[in-house]
Amino acid sequence: MTQQTSAPALPIDSLDELRERQRQFAAGRDWEQFHTPKNLAMSVAIEAAEIMEHFQWLTPAQSAALGAAARHDVALEIADVLLYLIRLSDVLEIDMAAAAREKIGLNALKYPLQRGL
Repeated sequence: MTQQTSAPALPIDSLDELRERQRQFAAGRDWEQFHTPKNLAMSVAIEAAEIMEHFQWLTPAQSAALGAAARHDVALEIADVLLYLIRLSDVLEIDMAAAAREKIGLNALKYPLQRGL
């Protein structure tokens, strides 16, 4: 059995830092030509489907009790979705955090707290 070593984790504290790292990653590989909004949106959907694949035949209880290896695999798929969303927002010049804050506010209006339930 071979032992895998991973690169040391670099601290990433914000969406801005992730966006910049994704921007540099794409530029370094000359991938900007492929990072059109259409392609990136499709990639988000594809990666989201890969998350679902891990849960496809599990019961609700099984899906809530994933083992460490399965959780790690799901975490990497979630990271793929996040990174594609960050790249898409960068290409479209959308502030993801501002959009998320706005959406939370809209959801609060649409789904107000119901006291007494």
